[in-house]
Amino acid sequence: MSDVTIPGFVASGVAAGIKRTGALDLALIVSELPCAAAAVFTQNKFAAAPVEYDRHILAVNSDAMQAVLINSGCANACTGVEGLANARRMAELAEQALGLPPTACLVMSTGVIGVQLPLEKLLRGVPDAVNALAADGLDRAAAAIMTTDTRPKTARGQFTLASGETVHLWGMAKGAGMIHPNMATMLSVVLTDAAITPAALDRALRHAVDRSFNAVTVDGDTSTNDTLALLANGAAGNASLTPDSADFMAFQHALTTVCLSLAQQIVRDGEGATKFAAITVSGAASDADARLAAKAVAHSPLVKTALYGGDANWGRILAAVGYSGAQVDPDRVALHFGSAAFNLTPLQVVAAGQPLPYDEAAATARFTQPEIEVLIELGLGAGQATVWTCDLSHAYVDINGHYRT
Repeated sequence: MSDVTIPGFVASGVAAGIKRTGALDLALIVSELPCAAAAVFTQNKFAAAPVEYDRHILAVNSDAMQAVLINSGCANACTGVEGLANARRMAELAEQALGLPPTACLVMSTGVIGVQLPLEKLLRGVPDAVNALAADGLDRAAAAIMTTDTRPKTARGQFTLASGETVHLWGMAKGAGMIHPNMATMLSVVLTDAAITPAALDRALRHAVDRSFNAVTVDGDTSTNDTLALLANGAAGNASLTPDSADFMAFQHALTTVCLSLAQQIVRDGEGATKFAAITVSGAASDADARLAAKAVAHSPLVKTALYGGDANWGRILAAVGYSGAQVDPDRVALHFGSAAFNLTPLQVVAAGQPLPYDEAAATARFTQPEIEVLIELGLGAGQATVWTCDLSHAYVDINGHYRT
C-alpha cells in the first residue's frame, strides 16, 4: 500500500481466483458519502453487460453513487441475458456487503470476451474486498484491474479554489491492447473530493476525455468494455461547482491533466510497445480535420511498424493523411520529425508535398528514439490536434496470438 489517499474514499484489491495466476483480480472503491457521478462508455455495438448495466444505473442515480466494483480476468461481454443478470448480481453483492441501497454501485469487467462471470468466486471475493477496504488501498485497486498491462496506471492532482478549499483528484486506468477509444478508455475510475453538480461533472468529463483518452490509439481496436467513471463526494466542503462558476474551469483543467496522464500511460504500456509517438497535425481546415488526419497516421500499421524499425519512411505518413478523410492540398503539406525528450529539434523532410534534400541519418536519429514527434502542417487553416500512439512490434503479435492460452 502507499500513502496516496483521497478524502472520503477507501479502496481495496484482492485475489478472488478469477485469474488463473492467482494475481489480484477484484477491485473495490467506496465513498463514505454519496457521490455525484458521470461516465462515458464504449460506442462498440457489442457493449459488454457491465456497460449496459452502468448506463441504466447512471440514468436513474447520478447524484448518490457510492461504490465501484471491478473484476479482471473475465470481460462479461457477448454473454447475453445471463451476462446482464450477472452484472446486476455483481453490483448487488457489493451493495449488500456494504449496506448500501440499490443502484449505488457501478460495475466494470475486463478480460476474455464471451465467458460468463464466475459468480461463485465473486461470492467469496466481494466480502474479502470489503474487509480489506482502507484509505491507502488505492494502489492495490489499480493493480487488481490489470490484464496484459505490465504496470498499474495512476495519476493525481490538486488545486485550490478561490474560496480557499483544496480539491484533490486521483485516477486509475487499465489498458495495453484493444486500445482505440471512441468515448473514454479501456477501464478507468477518477475520484475527487470536490462538491459539484452531476451536470457540471458530466460536462467536465467529456471535455477531458476528448483531449485525452479519445486522442490515443494502440492498435485501432475499440473495446466492448470501455468505461470511464468519475465520482465526486464533496468532502472538500466547497460550494457546489456549476458550469458557470468561477472555479469550474480550474476543476476541468485539473481533471483533463489527470486524464491525459492516464491516457499517455496506457500508450506507453501498449502491448509490445518500444516507442511512444506524438502525432501533431496543424494548419488543418478545422480541429476535426486535424484529428482525422492525426488518427489515421497514429493507427496506420505501416506507420507503426516503421516506428518500430526506426525507419523514417515519410511516404507512409503522407499516404495516411491522404486517406484520412481530412481536407488536404498536397502542394501545401510539410512534414517534420523531432524528439524533444532527447533534445533533437524538428527536422523538416517534406515541403509542399515534396521531399527536401535532408540528411537521412539525421531523420533516422529522430525516428529511432524511444519518444518521437511527427509534425504535419497542412497549410489550410487554424485546425490543430495531437494524437498519441506507440509502435507495432513482434511482441504485440505474440501477446495477442496467444491471449486466451
